[in-house]
Amino acid sequence: MKIEVLYFDGCPNHEMLLPRLRDLLEQANLSSAIDLLKVADDVAAQRERFLGSPTLRVDGRDVEPGAELRTDFGLKCRLYRTPEGFAGTPPDAWVLEALRRPNSA
Repeated sequence: MKIEVLYFDGCPNHEMLLPRLRDLLEQANLSSAIDLLKVADDVAAQRERFLGSPTLRVDGRDVEPGAELRTDFGLKCRLYRTPEGFAGTPPDAWVLEALRRPNSA
């Protein structure tokens, strides 16, 4: 399983995500490494299809449902629309669902 956290300097939300992500991996009984990928500029943001910091991908797929349809790539802090409102990190339920996808095992 490949787990990637894409981020850029200037948005601290990925730092909040990392401890939660480690806890969620433990809950799912997984011991995968987490790759941190720094997105340096807008060219890299377009190439990586970077929707903002933090972007969490499991086996190349964004954890946000429907993210593959978005095209608003760029260097920005990402906001996730959750049932509780906007958040700077994805909800635990999305992360756990992505970690448990059959192609992620």
